[in-house]
Amino acid sequence: MSGEMDKPLISRRMVDSDSSLAEAPSEAPKVCILGSGDFARSLATRLVGSGFSVVVGSRNPKRTVGLFPSAAQVTFQEDAVGSPEVIFVAVFREHYSSLCGLSDQLGGKILVDVSNPTEQEHLQHRESNAEYLASLFPTCTVVKAFNVVSAWTLQAGPRDGNRQVPICSDQPEAKRIVSDLAHAMGFTPVDMGSLASAREVEAMPLRLLPGWKVPTILALGLFIFFYVYNFVRDVLQPYVQEGKNKFYKLPLSVVNTTLPCVAYVLLSLVYLPGVLAATLQLWRGTKYRRFPDWLDHWLQHRKQIGLLSFFCASLHAAYSVCLPVRLSYRYDLVNLAIKQVLTNKSHLWVEENVWRMEIYLSLGVLALGTLSLLAVTSLPSIANSLSWREFSFVQSSLGFVALVLSTLHTLTYGWTRAFEESRYKFYLPPTFTLTLLVPCVVILAKSLFLLPCLSRRLAKIRRGWEKDSAVKFTLPMDHTRAQKTSHV
Repeated sequence: MSGEMDKPLISRRMVDSDSSLAEAPSEAPKVCILGSGDFARSLATRLVGSGFSVVVGSRNPKRTVGLFPSAAQVTFQEDAVGSPEVIFVAVFREHYSSLCGLSDQLGGKILVDVSNPTEQEHLQHRESNAEYLASLFPTCTVVKAFNVVSAWTLQAGPRDGNRQVPICSDQPEAKRIVSDLAHAMGFTPVDMGSLASAREVEAMPLRLLPGWKVPTILALGLFIFFYVYNFVRDVLQPYVQEGKNKFYKLPLSVVNTTLPCVAYVLLSLVYLPGVLAATLQLWRGTKYRRFPDWLDHWLQHRKQIGLLSFFCASLHAAYSVCLPVRLSYRYDLVNLAIKQVLTNKSHLWVEENVWRMEIYLSLGVLALGTLSLLAVTSLPSIANSLSWREFSFVQSSLGFVALVLSTLHTLTYGWTRAFEESRYKFYLPPTFTLTLLVPCVVILAKSLFLLPCLSRRLAKIRRGWEKDSAVKFTLPMDHTRAQKTSHV
């Protein structure tokens, strides 16, 4: 184990071949790193590759010298902090007090705090790690930075991780120096204000997918609702009224019936807030009044809802492929063949059902393919390569096409089942009829917005016109094109 720990986290060959390491200024200052953990080693490698002169302060330099790049000088802490003006403090909060013996040597220097508290520590302490460090070293300027950057991002290069580095400090000049240093390392500094913002910056790594909480709860709630609904109709009803045991359907068949319902409703919920926002703007006659908070949050979660819709649709496709593999399917097929022989039927072919199934499957594949394009273009690497008009076309126009294809897919599946009395089990309508409610409202509303009387008024509002304004407003001749290219 000790042999593995002695190996450097990053090889020197990687440092030489990594083209993502940005070139530092010709007169790059010497920087110091206090600490010898994984983050300190990755930080030293990134700084050395960026052209900085790095000196590492360690309590046991002989043991840790082999872990750092050969270009970095590893020495005792009191010797390391002498000449550099910028010092990275890469130790945990509980070890800050061990640096108090260096307070005289650290006076007037810039201390960059890169530490992160645990969730329990964040709740326990009212002051941030950076503010605590500043209280221990009042003669130093403390800057909070690089705490959201992982050792892996430093190792692999900012192209593979988040480039943004939040920076906060009470001294603007210190923030400028650390910002220039972050630029030289290939990152994008983000000014977060004074050191009082350090607590917020330290909370960033503690958040686990904050934008996904509400969409995930929504998707889970829809799944539970439709799963229970399908269980009552497809499993419980045959058992209670006909004495048939169909509980074997629970792991796969009922799940496969539930997933498309969730995916379809979620997809419609992506475009419903846009319809509500347009309706509000038409009713108010202006775009300068805020939407209600619930609608504003809904609009901000559309991407996550759309990706969850794609996830459920993909699972539905995978589950559907597995259906013919089930033993229950094979038994039903054999039983159907035996029943056909006993009734002396040599040919079983219903033309209407054959055409319906062919169209149904084709529409499903097209809908899933279109939804895949929406999911791919929502990725930051793809979205950043598209212009605003291209991104809007894919997410808005193709998204509406995906919703229409999904609606046709559902209608083809249902066909005449909604009008058959035998389909209403326990007086409950077929599941697909419930899923059609929201999507049909969205499609109808979007179709109404295409009417000239509404589309022209909506275009004027989105270009700054107000109902009660005395200023006359005239749309360009090609207002449809102007609406598509407007960024307002």
